[in-house]
Amino acid sequence: MKDRIKQIMENENLTPAQFADRLQINRAVISHILNGRNNPSLDVVVKILNDMNDINPEWLLNGTEPMYKTPRSNTNAVSMPKTPDLFSERTINPIQNTAKLEFAQEKPLKRPVNTEQIKENELIEPSQNSAKKITQIIIYYDDNTFETFIPPLLKN
Repeated sequence: MKDRIKQIMENENLTPAQFADRLQINRAVISHILNGRNNPSLDVVVKILNDMNDINPEWLLNGTEPMYKTPRSNTNAVSMPKTPDLFSERTINPIQNTAKLEFAQEKPLKRPVNTEQIKENELIEPSQNSAKKITQIIIYYDDNTFETFIPPLLKN
């Protein structure tokens, strides 16, 4: 079946990465299948048949001819240009434009003016909200133990 999957990719002009992306499966799955490490799972076969409706299931599973359900002519086949991917050996050429790139000059940042002065050692009084009552205090220690304190008026 590995060879038939390779043949599908060749006929559809797909790289292994494009094939995996089209089937929405991990690229490593296709890599392992093509390298002979793993056989295609039922999930992979189902995704191929669902995504590529023209593939003959008998051909994919057993290798019985024809590959496609309907005959294809080479004149109707549209060849898609191959795009670079993680599996290809090609390198992407850098920008071909030889125009001189201009970079912005660094400018020092102006600090925002803080209208409120920081008052050191200022006593901050807690707000007196009589609606809130402390129900318990938990102290955690660095040896992963803890103590719970409950005010005496709340203990039953």
